[in-house]
Amino acid sequence: MTTAEDVARWMVEQLEEQQYLYQEVVVGQIAQEFGDKFTYLNENGNLAIDKKVLREFRKITAAIAVWERFERMWRKREDYDSPGRSQD
Repeated sequence: MTTAEDVARWMVEQLEEQQYLYQEVVVGQIAQEFGDKFTYLNENGNLAIDKKVLREFRKITAAIAVWERFERMWRKREDYDSPGRSQD
């Protein structure tokens, strides 16, 4: 049985291969690869990644990934990044 941690680890693999993950793309891939159990419709009616998956992804990638808020994507951390997860 697939878990939220399994999906998060798959996201890490994708990040390692591509160097970045656009939220709107990866959420569709998650739905296709793992099923609707790991996605939901948010208050705006958009497909979103299940919060359990995101929590696991954050734990696994705390030191290696950042969230680009305006681009709505995760990318690998660079030396010039500010401390913390979110970058402007």
